[in-house]
Order: sequence, then structure tokens, then C-alpha cells
Amino acid sequence: MSIHAPFLKFFFQENTIFRNIMSHIATPLLLSYKTNNENEESTEMSVMSYTSDLQDFKNVVPKYKPFSDFQSYKSLAVLSGHIGSISCLALCGEFILSASQGKDIIVWQQPDMRQYTKFGQGDGSVKALVTVGNNVFTAHQDSRIRVWKVSRRSENVFRLVDTLPTTKDYLGKFMNQKNYVQTRRHHKHLWIEHADSISCLAVSGGFIYSGSWDKTLKVWRVSDFRCVESIKAHDDAINGLAASKGIVYSGSADGRIKAWERDVKKSAHCLKGILEGHKDVSFNSVIVSEDGKMVYGGGSDGYVMGWLGNESLDSWVGVCEVKAHEIAVLCLCLRGEILCSGSADKSIGIWKKEMNCGLFRVGVIRGHEGPVRCLQASPSAVGGGFMLYSGGLDKSLRVWWVPKYSVDESDGSSAKKSSQKSLISLY
Repeated sequence: MSIHAPFLKFFFQENTIFRNIMSHIATPLLLSYKTNNENEESTEMSVMSYTSDLQDFKNVVPKYKPFSDFQSYKSLAVLSGHIGSISCLALCGEFILSASQGKDIIVWQQPDMRQYTKFGQGDGSVKALVTVGNNVFTAHQDSRIRVWKVSRRSENVFRLVDTLPTTKDYLGKFMNQKNYVQTRRHHKHLWIEHADSISCLAVSGGFIYSGSWDKTLKVWRVSDFRCVESIKAHDDAINGLAASKGIVYSGSADGRIKAWERDVKKSAHCLKGILEGHKDVSFNSVIVSEDGKMVYGGGSDGYVMGWLGNESLDSWVGVCEVKAHEIAVLCLCLRGEILCSGSADKSIGIWKKEMNCGLFRVGVIRGHEGPVRCLQASPSAVGGGFMLYSGGLDKSLRVWWVPKYSVDESDGSSAKKSSQKSLISLY
């Protein structure tokens, strides 16, 4: 019997524990709801494969140490139902939202991951979504942002309440020619509207930030949904946004990540710094640590690069550069000291931050039949690890459990030494 068999026999049993595991990460938002016949029918139509469940975390995981070599097993759940490939994910209280290039947004109910409802409207695919309080903001290929109100008091739980730019914003500006900017030859737009697909969204300090293929970064006030600023941010399309500690980072196809900070006196954003990537290589994703010190970018050449900021966050130094995948890194996700990278090679790399701010690969997740387009980690710990959700161009949403990748504190060996033993490979 291999060294993995005792653990795996205990770790993966009959499909009866998944509901209990997921209940640990369900943050109540809508504590009560009614399921109508339409929802029941859509639930039956969705294809959900619970291939393996986690068993008694309290007994197993606290003593868990890395495996000495790779062990393969399947994901906890494979959820299907989207018309097109999945483009973005977000957590919304007790729900997980997945959006696709088929315009549809599916709401998955935790803890059993059943399809709760669908919503969506507009032309073109959904490119990004974020949640702010009881509002969900969705960015679309038609250059618009839609605002959805989440309320358990309504039969239509996700109700469309506005589209940005708002009609009021338009009416206040369209008569004045000074509010128009040249976007392309013989084409002008109001400065409050994007001229191309919106690719990414971020939230910080009462503002929503939207990045677009039109190379601009726009700032929207959450309180009244008004566009308060438009920044000519990059020389090429903006592909990713991240925000922490009042700094917003924009990653672009021009090979740069730029850091922006709002000047309260001027009511405008100023450029704090430029993080240079590889020449002629696009940044497809950017992520920042919770303390704002570390910034990571995923490139079209398969590299993940990292920069360390100083105390005042006005200067950054490159501290790591790893060949994470053979081809493009499409998305990044950061959960504490663990960074996850999704790639066009259909795999997810699991990386642990080292003492010198470098990254060490501790696992690889395989299972998607197409490129991995988006990642989302649960904020709550589950059995010494966390739940990871991945969406791919294969139209599936998959659920994984990622272990902590460290030894017991009572063990004298270092975390780095233990991480040199690859923990898990999921197939």
C-alpha cells in the first residue's frame, strides 16, 4: 500500500459530507428564500458531479503534512449550465456567482452548490463582476456596467436597478461638446463612457474602478453611481485591476502595471509608480496582498512576477519572477501566503510565498478541459485549508479544497523544507 492510501481512504469517502464542508464557508446574506418551480427545473437541468467529499477535517487536517510525491484525484464538484465559457467569478454572501460569454450569470447556492437562479441582461459577454454590500456590479462587452440589487424581500432576488453611465449622468453632459473625447478616427464619446469592452472591475474606498480595452481607467462613485473621473492609463488594453490600502493597480497589454492613488485635495488620481514587466509581454491579471505590500502580475509568456512595496507604498522593487506555466497565465488568486495561478495550459498552479518574498510551487491542479479563465478563493478557512473555485473555457465551474501546505507548529522543520515536497496534484 502506498503512503497515500491511508490518508486518501479517510479523506475521500461516500458523497455525504460535501454539504457539511461547504456550510463552513457560506456567509449568510439571504438567510431565507423560496424556491419556485422554475428554479427547481433549472436545478434539475444543471449537471453537477460530486465526485468526492471531504471527511472529518478535525481529525485529519490538523496533523496533515505534505505528501512526498504527487497524488491525483478529482475535484469536489463540477458544475455545468453555462451557455458560453466562464469569464469571471465572485462570492456574494451565501452565493457563488459565475458569469459567462453567453451573457448569463448563474447563482449557485451554498452549501450544496445547487443552481439557485440565473440573471443577466445586455449585449455581449459578461467580462467582470464585483459585489459591494447588497449590490452586484457586472461589466459587459457592450461597454456598460450594470448594477443589481440583492434582496431577500423580493421574488426577483437579483434585480437590475441601473446601468452605468446612468441616464442622469448622460443628460447632464451630452449637450456640452467639452465633455466629448476623441476615441478613434471620426469617433467621439462622452468621457464618462467606455469606448470598448470593459474587461475588469475593482472596489476601493467607496469607488468602483473599471478598466477597458479602450486603455482608460474610469472611477465611479458607489453612493450615486456617477462617473467622477476618466484616466488615460495605458498604451494598450487594460486586462486586470486590483486594489488595496487605497492604491489601485492596473495591468495592461502594454507590459506594465501602474499604481494609482486618489489625491483627496484634487479629487483626482495620480500615478504612484510603474511596475515593468517583460518586453512585448501582456499582463493578463494583477493581484495584491491584503496588507498592500506585495503585487503580482501574470503574463502572456507564462511568468508570474512579484513586486514588494515600501512602507509608504510609493516605490516597488521586483522580488520574484517564476516560470509558472508553459503558456499564458490568465488569472491569479491570493489567499494568505498561497497564490494560485490559472493558465491557458488548463492547469492551476499552487504557490507558497517564501521568506524572501519568492514563490515556491507546492502543487498543481488539473481537471479543466480548457484554459482556466478565473479563480476565486473562499475567505473562510476549511480544515486548515480553503475552498478554491475555478472557471474555464470548458464552460464548467469546479470546486477544489486546497490544503495549507505547511507542517504543524510543533514540528521543528521549516515550512520551506516541507514545501519542497509537492503536496497535491488534482486531476
